[in-house]
Amino acid sequence: MTVELFDLPTWHDNAACKGSEPDVFFPPKGHWGTADEAKGICAGCSVNVECGEYALSPEIKFGVWGGTTEKERRRIRREQA
Repeated sequence: MTVELFDLPTWHDNAACKGSEPDVFFPPKGHWGTADEAKGICAGCSVNVECGEYALSPEIKFGVWGGTTEKERRRIRREQA
């Protein structure tokens, strides 16, 4: 049985990361140097823009989304405020 933690938007069906190992997009704390692999996948993704916009929503706090890390998204949110 598969348990969904949250419902992803429909654009996720076309995401390059779909089916990828989640650990690539959720590296352990303090290991953001390993985010390069995830960012590489995001760079070639056809829904990167949609994912990046979704990642700026308050409920997305962890992981690499739309080619951005948590720290990068915090900076973007501050700049947008």
